[in-house]
This record gives sequence, structure tokens and C-alpha cells, in this order.
Amino acid sequence: MSALFSDTHPRMEALQIQLWRQASPTRKMEMLAQLNQLARTLALTGLRSQYPDADDAELRFMLAELVLGEDMARKVYGERGRAE
Repeated sequence: MSALFSDTHPRMEALQIQLWRQASPTRKMEMLAQLNQLARTLALTGLRSQYPDADDAELRFMLAELVLGEDMARKVYGERGRAE
């Protein structure tokens, strides 16, 4: 098996994979939820830096556009002006 992470010792990577495989389905879902929350936080942080004058509602809408696409975001959240 080739290494997944170039910065991780192969034995430690093998241990990590073993621990992932042994995790309960509930624990795996918790890890997935944490990763999703982190990705959302990082995306919002990036949007805040790009659009410092945008309010929280505008930022949430822009995030929805990134995640859902422009058309679906408008269907779900309605029309909202973007801070350009």
C-alpha cells in the first residue's frame, strides 16, 4: 500500500488507518460531522476575508452558493444581494 500522507511515518499511518477501521459507525459519523464543520468554518473565514463588509446573512448565502450552486442557493434561500 502506498502512503496516503507524505509527511507521516508509514507505521503511524498504518496505525491511523487501523484505528479508523476499528471505529464504531457512530464515531465515524462524529468525525465526518467535525470535518464538515471545519470545512464550513474555513470557507466562511475565506469569505469574510474576501468580503469584509458583508453581514452574516450575506456570508451564509455566499457559502450556500459555494456548496449548493447559485441556482439551488437562490431556490433555497431566495434572492440576496452579494457584496462584490
